[in-house]
Amino acid sequence: MNTEIKEQNGTYVVILTGWLDTNEASKFLEDIKPLEDNIDKHIVIDCKDLEYLCSLALRGLLKLKKESAAKGGRLVLRNVKGEVQKILTMTGFIKLFDFE
Repeated sequence: MNTEIKEQNGTYVVILTGWLDTNEASKFLEDIKPLEDNIDKHIVIDCKDLEYLCSLALRGLLKLKKESAAKGGRLVLRNVKGEVQKILTMTGFIKLFDFE
């Protein structure tokens, strides 16, 4: 699992790569902590190369989305496909996120 955060013209893009399972979730939650300082900005979670997403990571993303919305920011998911899309659909989280 790899998490890369880039700032592009005022938008924060988080690129997730690999398998985000329970073993990797704590590292992922630490990796995205810097976003809390920019929670009022536009945040894009790019899932193009993400193969799996566990429930702990889902809860972390949902918390970040709610905090962002409360501060006037926006969090969206991009390039959701395959297993990650199935997980979001099965859990009902697909209805909780915005996509681009």
